[in-house]
Amino acid sequence: MTAALSPYAQTMGFVATRDDEDRIILLMDFDDDKSGRPGFIHGGALAGLLETTAYMTVIEVVGEGPRLKPINCTMTYMRAGVEKRTYARATIERLGKRIANVEVIAWQEDPNKPIAMAQINVLIDRAVQPASENLRP
Repeated sequence: MTAALSPYAQTMGFVATRDDEDRIILLMDFDDDKSGRPGFIHGGALAGLLETTAYMTVIEVVGEGPRLKPINCTMTYMRAGVEKRTYARATIERLGKRIANVEVIAWQEDPNKPIAMAQINVLIDRAVQPASENLRP
């Protein structure tokens, strides 16, 4: 993995892996901490999975130097997520010097039957230097 899991992703128990096309896939196992109404995934947990997948995918392309800032994020819940492992994969639809447009899908058994998707626009702030570079004498 190029990008490390964020503290949020670690707290949520997300696991990063790759698909056959070498794209980042995040996995989220169901547990009571991610439960909404009985038997179903909480929408916030699902949104966190989608957003984290988008950021990890952008970081893999632009590197860990620039700061990423959300511009907007639109979640679409298509069907109920049940008590099963959930997967998410992002596709960068457009990557410019300052903006990345990312689409993310989440599914449980079949990626052709998504349970949710997100359209996320991210500002890539390249003026921010990594902390290690700020410490040079």
